[in-house]
Amino acid sequence: MYTQQLYTSCLSEAAYFIESNGEAVIIDPLRDVDEYIELATLKKAKIKYIFETHFHADFVSGHLDLSKKTGAPIVYGPQAHTKFDAIHATDGQEFKVGHLTIKVLHTPGHTMESTCYLLTDETGNPHCIFTGDTLFIGDVGRPDLSQKGETTSEELAAILYHSLQTKIMPLPNHILVYPAHGAGSSCGKNLSSDTFSTLGAQKETNYALQPQTVEAFVAAVTNGLSAPPPYFPINAKINKEGYDSLDTVLKTALQPITPKALKALIDADADIIILDSRFATVFTQGFIPTSIFIGLESRFAEWAGNVLPFNKQLIIVADIGKEKETAIRLSRVGLDNAIGYLEGGFEAWQLAGYKTDMIVDIEADELAMDLKFDEKIVVLDVRKETEFAMEHVKDAENFPLQNINDALAMALITDDEQYYVHCAGGYRSVIAASILKRQGLHNLRNVLGGFIAIKQVEGITFAKEEAAVIL
Repeated sequence: MYTQQLYTSCLSEAAYFIESNGEAVIIDPLRDVDEYIELATLKKAKIKYIFETHFHADFVSGHLDLSKKTGAPIVYGPQAHTKFDAIHATDGQEFKVGHLTIKVLHTPGHTMESTCYLLTDETGNPHCIFTGDTLFIGDVGRPDLSQKGETTSEELAAILYHSLQTKIMPLPNHILVYPAHGAGSSCGKNLSSDTFSTLGAQKETNYALQPQTVEAFVAAVTNGLSAPPPYFPINAKINKEGYDSLDTVLKTALQPITPKALKALIDADADIIILDSRFATVFTQGFIPTSIFIGLESRFAEWAGNVLPFNKQLIIVADIGKEKETAIRLSRVGLDNAIGYLEGGFEAWQLAGYKTDMIVDIEADELAMDLKFDEKIVVLDVRKETEFAMEHVKDAENFPLQNINDALAMALITDDEQYYVHCAGGYRSVIAASILKRQGLHNLRNVLGGFIAIKQVEGITFAKEEAAVIL
């Protein structure tokens, strides 16, 4: 028996490869599936099944492409109604993989189709369970992602309670727990940085598995949930209904566009999206006007899904050699609307003599100095509401990056003030600044190093009480 977790840090996503006696299965694959095929080839195994724990909301799964390339059928649990061919397994149904057995455990609650898969080894003993978004390390899946809106968060949480109590808790303590996500994912609120554990350890430490009434569980699971990212319903629908193959998407996205041709496209359609994936500190020094920055160095796909429109064409500006990576990572959240990339990168645009823009970067100590002498300064904190509430610059305004496309929130940002934008470390603030500039706001500064750097500077007053939030 061979089991490997394939973890993608920028999405906090875990897929799994299981092999026995020349047969393999993949659980919750990402959209770029070559790694799974290569691994199967390395292990001299044929991929027999592709298991999905549920309709993922935070990424587009690779189930369709992988099935087409390998011939392996896609398996979902009960209540998963797809618009493509799939095996809709029944609760308790078993699948043979070499000398192993995978048992279907329907565990609704995160979503109604959510299903776990219990792996039994060659001796017939339970070895591990693949829990998807039902059970995380330190947490459980959020119960507020119902697609049809027919079930409330509280109702789903109660269903999740019974799933955990009847399907998960009776299992032996020694089995390994392999979830679909780790820390950083928006699919839960308290995920551990650990990507696997034992069930026994989770029974001791996971708040959701402690002895409690269903009412207490519902309150604990639903309390403090932030709004889900806006792209979640889009991705869930894509996973349920289908999508174009990644090969087709990349063929279009990797069409080279000369600076002259790009200039003509911008002149013809001012609404076209120029996506710049270079490093933040490089981007601020010079970029094509109206570009939106989302750098590959951090949670690129997640923020792309949060702030980019799915219904507009976009053109990639990347470091030379990073165009394909940019397009692939966009596709992981269903952003298949790239029509090409700037040939020669930003340097080619500069050499062609076309207009450029920039964002003024300042150090944290300059912020401290300016706060003393300029009453018109507004500190714009683009961190999440929870981060802001823990501690922030006194009198700062909270403008979470996730909400930056909200029209009402944007209406509160005016040219009458001088904005100093910061996040935690300096990545999200550049995304925000680029979008604000695209919207016509240019009286802003980006604080290098974010709140981490600001905390190291003397002369700045901080507050911990929860201040007014701009949407």
